[in-house]
Amino acid sequence: MKDEAITPMPQLQLENQLCFTIYACSREITKLYQPYLDKLGVTYSQYLVLLVLWERGSCTVSQLGEALYLDSGTLTPLLKRIQTAGLIVRERSIQDERKVIITLTEAGLKLRDKAQSIPESMQKDICISSEEFNDLLTQFNHLLERVHETNRKHK
Repeated sequence: MKDEAITPMPQLQLENQLCFTIYACSREITKLYQPYLDKLGVTYSQYLVLLVLWERGSCTVSQLGEALYLDSGTLTPLLKRIQTAGLIVRERSIQDERKVIITLTEAGLKLRDKAQSIPESMQKDICISSEEFNDLLTQFNHLLERVHETNRKHK
């Protein structure tokens, strides 16, 4: 098979794969976030957790998992690291000891003020208008809903 020409199959070309384009775009966007997150002293995954908590104030591990599309096996070590950094507290619910409630510490709440400029900075970094940003966000949210629903059906 060496040096033999392979007949291209457009449906199997990397550039025609939605999964690859989304994957590569996600990695590139995450790299752009890094300098901003370094200033906060958090990783991208930790930032996502903090975003949920800044929005909700507190939530259970399962609610956090639903919001981030992550299972508790992935979340638990992540939450332990954020707690070690002094940004959150994990406590068992008094009503139901099976539930662990995640709340922000004062330091975690203060970090929100430092982070508030990140979305606008990112939008400027990638030279995207507010309208284009909102259109893409809407399209990707619809795609995420459809893919998530398809995955639920296949379980």
